[in-house]
Amino acid sequence: MPWRTRVESPPQRAPLTVVSEFAPAGDQPRAIAELTDGLRRGERDQVLLGVTGSGKTFTMAHVIQAVQRPTLILAPNKTLAAQLYGEMKSFFPDNAVEYFVSYYDYYQPEAYVPRTDTYIEKESTINEQIDRMRHAATRALLERRDAVIVASVSCIYGIGSVETYQAMTVDVVVGQTLHRQKFLQQLVELQYRRNDAGFSRGTFRVRGDTVELFPAHMEDRAWRFSLFGDEVEAIHEFDPLTGEKQGALKEVRIYANSHYVTPKPTLQQAVEQIKRDLKLRLEEFYAEGKLLEAQRLEQRTTFDIEMMAATGSCAGIENYSRYLSGRNPGEPPPTLFEYLPEDALLIVDESHVMVPQIGGMFRGDFMRKSTLADFGFRLPSCKDNRPLKFEEWDTMRPPTVFVSATPGPWELERTGGVFVEQVVRPTGLVDPEVIVRPTETQVDDVMAEVREVVAKGLRVLVTTLTKKMAEALTEYMMEAGIKVRYIHSDVETLERIEIIRDLRLGVFDVLIGINLLREGLDIPECGLVAILDADKEGYLRSRTSLIQTIGRAARNLEGRAILYADKETASMKAALEETARRRARQLAYNAEHGITPESVRKNIADVLGSVYERGDRVEVDTGAAGNLLAGKDIKAVIADLEKKMRTAAADLEFETAAKIRDEIRRLEAIDLGLAAPGIPGSTALRASARGDHARGDHAAATGRGRGDAKSAKGAPAKGAPKPAPKGAHATDDGGLDVGGVQFGGTRTRKRR
Repeated sequence: MPWRTRVESPPQRAPLTVVSEFAPAGDQPRAIAELTDGLRRGERDQVLLGVTGSGKTFTMAHVIQAVQRPTLILAPNKTLAAQLYGEMKSFFPDNAVEYFVSYYDYYQPEAYVPRTDTYIEKESTINEQIDRMRHAATRALLERRDAVIVASVSCIYGIGSVETYQAMTVDVVVGQTLHRQKFLQQLVELQYRRNDAGFSRGTFRVRGDTVELFPAHMEDRAWRFSLFGDEVEAIHEFDPLTGEKQGALKEVRIYANSHYVTPKPTLQQAVEQIKRDLKLRLEEFYAEGKLLEAQRLEQRTTFDIEMMAATGSCAGIENYSRYLSGRNPGEPPPTLFEYLPEDALLIVDESHVMVPQIGGMFRGDFMRKSTLADFGFRLPSCKDNRPLKFEEWDTMRPPTVFVSATPGPWELERTGGVFVEQVVRPTGLVDPEVIVRPTETQVDDVMAEVREVVAKGLRVLVTTLTKKMAEALTEYMMEAGIKVRYIHSDVETLERIEIIRDLRLGVFDVLIGINLLREGLDIPECGLVAILDADKEGYLRSRTSLIQTIGRAARNLEGRAILYADKETASMKAALEETARRRARQLAYNAEHGITPESVRKNIADVLGSVYERGDRVEVDTGAAGNLLAGKDIKAVIADLEKKMRTAAADLEFETAAKIRDEIRRLEAIDLGLAAPGIPGSTALRASARGDHARGDHAAATGRGRGDAKSAKGAPAKGAPKPAPKGAHATDDGGLDVGGVQFGGTRTRKRR
């Protein structure tokens, strides 16, 4: 593995210690012991099969504590990553728990469509908060062993070379000789900007013999270097807003303000190599008679070279990353995996989703870059700025624990089918009872079950096969007086969060979906899961899908699952057998240990504080307590508060400025989907950008509590079901016919 950089193990700062009022219970102690023993024996691959609600995250934390290794945890999306980050922060409050996800709020990649001769220029908006957290993550991996990094799939994309990132640092020690002008030049080389007026992250300012630096990895702390002649007299950490000193430091290490920092000699060598490759590529185009492509490439690349020579960077400099990192054509780019020490640990959460996701990243990126290179928009080297291939990731990853309720075939093949099982829940809850019923009257049967379950104060999840079925069934149930909503891929992400929260709070009782009612959905109030057309073999009714969907009812003592099918498919049989096996073992454990199961209970505060179900109101105490920030975009609110903060600081009202600064930090955390103390929720701020009303007025206007489909003005309520799809009509027996499928009435049939 010639391209794998060997990172020396950093010093031990503090032991990785789990802080929790709970002790491992159920199957957790055995799972922790088996996984720990496997890692100590040097096993590279292990699988943890943990059922829904068994505390897999708690188990992961205790394994990390047992082996005391720097750990990288992969999650399939930002939402799950944010949830894991919050949980790990609570488990390891005294250690370095960091967050590494894509720092783009908006990203439109550069592309070319030959069929329509359309060139799409790259557009992106970088989230400064996430950029800071990425710097904190890489710094933690290089400086301390008690580091736990929670990352999304963005960690397999290229960042700067770890050799350069480590080499381009400046160590400052109290008492050392430090020439002021040379020090300022070094800061500029690390891509820090001098700004004596606007002091913000990534800048420095100079005041006589005092140099103040706002490091790239810090949020609300800066460093002040006091010089006496050419000697460092003192180093202080201070609040950049109030100027208040937080403490004295003996030494600090300054890392670059960018992961893509490049020493000047390396940049000069890269420019010469780019010129040589440009000449060869132009000769190829001229030989093939592609004059337009040659002219296009020469102009664009020459301009980029001039910009790099003058400023050290250019737009789209990532397309030249191979030259800057010194890699050979075809070699993988440097990624976060090269920042991991040799004895690191990798945990892949929801591995049945995560592993295929990693395998699919390279192909789409390669096709887009190949088109750009073929038509003269970029040099062929742009194709080396890419995510890792699956084989490269497999070779590069450290010892790995794959975690899932339904492990995929690849990870099970790696372990020879062997897995560590975590089936018994600490709460004593067992997997739900699964009932199979015919499809002939499935809609009428579901409605009868819904009324029975709702009467007990519980919620119902129903899964259909198509969006049209979900919408039609929602309207049919609504006309029958049932409070119901639907959720599928056409519903905005933020709207989905609000829908799940409203379900839990009892605004409505039934949620109809397709494929979103699966992994990571925690609804303790769910008493029934109904799967329509369960015998339609395919992706939506595969073994994995059925097991995951059935698991949504496992959080409640009265949870049941009903599968409507006329025949037993292979997937159904496997799902039923696995659920029955788990249920039998759980019941036996409870009987042996005298455990009485209890439903998971979460009060409203827990609901409002969770990653998935943010509240609808966000109140910011900035002198106008109780005001709802409705009708504004959350970024506009933050920008307005920043102005007020700086005005207060300029007026020497530092307490007021610090108070507003704290509110800004919470709002930024909400904008990233991270837990923010003191903020009950974020949906109102996000939804207000779409013009929504305050929660109380909006609920009254839409009649959401009554399940009405129209607002007071007669317009469709926000998030209410759409009108019946085109071609739908009522049937003689009181049902609804959509595309040849009848819902309700005396029977459900296929129209011929």
